[in-house]
Amino acid sequence: MTFLANRGGFFLMVALLAHSACNTVQDHTSRMIFRYNEGAGISSLDPAFSRSLENIWAVHQLFNSLVELDSNMLVQPSVAESWEISEDGRVYTFRLRDDVFFHNHQLFPDGKGRKVTAHDFAYSFNRLRSPELASPGAWVLSWLADQPSGGVEVPEDRTLVLYLKAPFPPFLGMLSMKYCSVVPHEVADHYGADFRVHPVGTGPFQLQAWVEDTKLVMKRNEQYFERDERGQPLPYLDGVAVSFTRDAGAEFLELLKGGFDMISGLHSSYKDELLDPFGDLNAAYRKHLYLQKQPFLKTDYLGFLVDENLPAVKESPLRNKLVRQSLNLGIDRGLMVQHLRNNIYRPATSGFIPYGMPGFDPNRVKGYDRDLDRARALLREAGYSSGKELGTITLSTTSDYVDLCEFVQSQLEDLDVKIKVDVLPAGTHATYTAEGKLSFFRKSWLADYGDAENFLSVFYSPNHAPGGPNYTRFSNKLFDEWYEQSMEIQSLEERLALYQRMDSLMMEEAPILPLYYDVVVRFVRKNVQGLRSNAMNLLDLRRVRVLEEES
Repeated sequence: MTFLANRGGFFLMVALLAHSACNTVQDHTSRMIFRYNEGAGISSLDPAFSRSLENIWAVHQLFNSLVELDSNMLVQPSVAESWEISEDGRVYTFRLRDDVFFHNHQLFPDGKGRKVTAHDFAYSFNRLRSPELASPGAWVLSWLADQPSGGVEVPEDRTLVLYLKAPFPPFLGMLSMKYCSVVPHEVADHYGADFRVHPVGTGPFQLQAWVEDTKLVMKRNEQYFERDERGQPLPYLDGVAVSFTRDAGAEFLELLKGGFDMISGLHSSYKDELLDPFGDLNAAYRKHLYLQKQPFLKTDYLGFLVDENLPAVKESPLRNKLVRQSLNLGIDRGLMVQHLRNNIYRPATSGFIPYGMPGFDPNRVKGYDRDLDRARALLREAGYSSGKELGTITLSTTSDYVDLCEFVQSQLEDLDVKIKVDVLPAGTHATYTAEGKLSFFRKSWLADYGDAENFLSVFYSPNHAPGGPNYTRFSNKLFDEWYEQSMEIQSLEERLALYQRMDSLMMEEAPILPLYYDVVVRFVRKNVQGLRSNAMNLLDLRRVRVLEEES
């Protein structure tokens, strides 16, 4: 167990959490503490290891990157105040702000955080890529040029120049990932692997204390560089306290008591208690809670193995595009979401690019709605007089998604298609899918960054599994040509138009059966104001206020 900072400071902050009359809008002398729970735990506060959402949420409070994504998933300045991209898309030049300082720390002269320079980003990027660190985020910088400088140059303290080996338009948005946060070399080098528990960044909060699996407390960074629209310094909160209650039922009860200000996500232990069948907050809880919903960049789908060179495909009726289209037309996705997911998620009837991602457009990309007459006609066109002639089709899944697969099984009975649901251990399912041993399987794709290329790359031929995420082994010459063309287009509008053509082509070829687009669900105490997020499900606390709660 790791214990950080001084005991007096830690217990002072914990005591503040228990003090119910600690909330006013204007005055920071009356403490405002935002409290949330992280049942899965936090493994590291080093941004180089911010792989899980649990780590990302905490790291986001402590660190900044060159740029960030706003609520519309558009790139905005952070430590970089401006940037230029060369016409060939290979050179990115960033101009840094002059008022960004690291958190105070004893390793700095006089214990005062020093000003951030472009040299700090050069150090941070080289650290992220170093084999010794073995960061899971090193791939983000794989686009940097192979040259003596490593593709990173610092002409002067406020200018950072990045050189790419080839044009890659999503790269700017990728720099918003927490992996790319700026860290001070004095502190990171001093602590080495223990930087995970001694983080020093530039973010709106800084670490006060951390007892792993017990409590994490962050305090307001008094020299944070951002201000609101009225010129008031951010953040408004005095601190953030994270608990690690693993039991979802106990977490829910703590929210109702006011011990937590928010819980995120739907859990079977309380979802039907909090939500009505239409996906709205039950009336009994509306006095003290409000429901926050927004898109989450994740698409759940069923995949068809389509590489006819594989044994699992050669004799399978699923190798026929018309059969795959027919099965897509046999599913009522709206009914599925309503019955199994409390009408929270969005039916995936508009392609693979998810709701909330720039490029999602149901008017331009048409997916599949249930149409049994058309489905039967496609089966006949494929040479099958009825679904019975397809034989038994095995759909492989893990235990968490049996309900979805059994719904699909039931729906396809209306086409006389027999589906056998095969439940595999998660590890076995992942291995068999990657090795091309499953002809019909459940998967999902979650965005790494906010560009639709991240989703379309799942169907790019060079990304075939097991080396890449193309688990269906989809291969289409025109799709590949369009994908490669899109990487040469700097105009976002033009690139999105090509993305939509690619998504439409993929839906026509039907290597997948999309199920639903995910949605972020948060249950928040009514005295919490200004809680923001985006479709990457970031926890943005800079403009949050915790007011005095009405009795």
